[in-house]
Amino acid sequence: MRFRRRRKERTAGQPLRLLVLAALIAIQLAPLFPLRVRADEPVKRVQIVQGEVIPHGFGLVYRVKDLKTLDRLYVRVHTETGNLDPLAALVSGDADVLKIDLAFNEAVNKAITEGRDPVAMLPDFADRHFIVWDDDSGGGYDAAFESVIPEDGDYKILVHPNPAHPNWGKFSLAVGVNEPGVLTGEAKPTGRDFVSEIQIFPPMQAVQEMTGTVKAGAPKQFHIRPLKAGDTIYAYAETSADGGSPIIRLKDYGDKLLSVGFTTKDGQKPVTLQYTLKQDAENYTLTLDEMGEGVESSDFRMLVGVNAPDVLTGQAQPTPGEAVLQEPIPVQIGVKMDQITDVDQKSENFGVVDTLQMEWQDPKLAFDPAACDCKYKSLSISDFIKYVAAHGTVWPEFVYFNQQGRRDIQNGLVVVFSDGRAIYYERSTVTLQAPDFNFRLYPFDTQTFYIRIRQVFPNHLFTFTELPDFSDTGNQLGEEEWVIQDKWTEIENVDNVSQFSFGFTANRHLMYYVVRIFVPVLIIIIVSWFTFFLKDYSKRVDVASANLLVFVAFNFTISDALPHLGYATILDFVLVTTFVITGVVVIFNVWLKRLEVTQKESIAQTIDKYSIWLYPILYFAAFALVAFFFTKGGIQ
Repeated sequence: MRFRRRRKERTAGQPLRLLVLAALIAIQLAPLFPLRVRADEPVKRVQIVQGEVIPHGFGLVYRVKDLKTLDRLYVRVHTETGNLDPLAALVSGDADVLKIDLAFNEAVNKAITEGRDPVAMLPDFADRHFIVWDDDSGGGYDAAFESVIPEDGDYKILVHPNPAHPNWGKFSLAVGVNEPGVLTGEAKPTGRDFVSEIQIFPPMQAVQEMTGTVKAGAPKQFHIRPLKAGDTIYAYAETSADGGSPIIRLKDYGDKLLSVGFTTKDGQKPVTLQYTLKQDAENYTLTLDEMGEGVESSDFRMLVGVNAPDVLTGQAQPTPGEAVLQEPIPVQIGVKMDQITDVDQKSENFGVVDTLQMEWQDPKLAFDPAACDCKYKSLSISDFIKYVAAHGTVWPEFVYFNQQGRRDIQNGLVVVFSDGRAIYYERSTVTLQAPDFNFRLYPFDTQTFYIRIRQVFPNHLFTFTELPDFSDTGNQLGEEEWVIQDKWTEIENVDNVSQFSFGFTANRHLMYYVVRIFVPVLIIIIVSWFTFFLKDYSKRVDVASANLLVFVAFNFTISDALPHLGYATILDFVLVTTFVITGVVVIFNVWLKRLEVTQKESIAQTIDKYSIWLYPILYFAAFALVAFFFTKGGIQ
């Protein structure tokens, strides 16, 4: 009985132990045999990928894998930077996206040829080629849509800039399966990745040719446009100098040497370089240098290509419209001189109140107009500098190259448009050097004035061009001494930076000098001449001496009005000539008086008879001689 009871107890506990053992086995085998989800509990997946549409670039295409029949797909494209106005569309996995793109271009061209609105044809085209598409349903300019998947398989999502206007920028693409939170931006990435970008357009192929002269020890530097990981850079160079040895160097943004192309031992003159980028490249440079004993300079020919191996043969042809090197951003600039505040002849400078305006377009400055419901932003100069830094770019900073002292900015404003265009406006007061002043013909001189604006950054980033119909002078300059005769603008490359100059010539109002200087001098000369008609030599000595004292006093009186220079002007010589001749007249009259006293009156009268006409002739000859030497540059 006892045995049977123990057996009965063991029998009663055995099912429990079996259940525990089965549970442990199920836990171990669970990863190998996942439970099937009931049809009323669909799988939820969310993935967010980043992309970028570059200016004048194509759209992007993404593959969505393993969608099931009746899955509900949610897509939202949100603009992160720039002014991107995205279009999003869904097509089947086997759809020929290139064919759709060509068909779209053909439809746009046909609409333009027929005089129809190319934007109006977009809905009809999209409905015929896409399963579902959207423009602005995601809020602002964001695109968003949802679609029920008709059958199992892979699908493609197209993200394209709106063809109605130029737009670009970075974006985030959120794709959700059976997760509607994607449309509101609330969904977070879950599950395994099922969205990947696919390349449907061939990699960029471009070739560019450069020629010029390279000096030994002064390598030519070429800045390469931004490239993608996987792009291959090819370079070929040949130089003309005998005994020269050209070298090509590829450097990254930190001047780290990545690859070198140099002459081989067999003396092969052309050199080549090839390098495949391991990451996206920006601010990379190629330098070409000529080395060799006794070689000072050499003419060169250089080919640079991207994904173009024919460059290595030296026979590749430049690609029209595709630049390999970074093109500078053109900056339109103009200066309007509103007022001349002062012309300091002694210090050789002048002060102006001017208005400076610059206009340029940088894609990195673009912003989403839907984010602020605005087409442009108006910023102070300090806020604009912060705005530029926040967008990871630079702006065409400048200096007044001939500035002397500080520049006081009265008003400063920058307007940034959503497409990256910017207008810089500044009204300032500044004192500028004028080393070109030359007062040798004072006061008949014509002076050249310059307002010189020089770029801070090298000209591979920015280059000045003239702002049409802007540079000019105001109607009331406030400078009564000077009359502007001519004005012009100049743009030149100085020390590898771009420089804009607004120049003008001006001469003086002569009425002041006629009334204050020349008329009094002429009267003194005439008075001195009239004394020759007196026969009393003593009176003539007295009058001539008085005139001499008048000249001395007059010279001191007007000296403050004359520029204090290290050289003599034509007016200085006129005054000195007048002073000398007046002194000679005093001596001459004393001599005549001496002849009269010594009983030689007849000789004195004979000499005096000719002096009446010799006096004006002497002045005329002296002034003509001064004018001749000054105009011909004979007096320095």
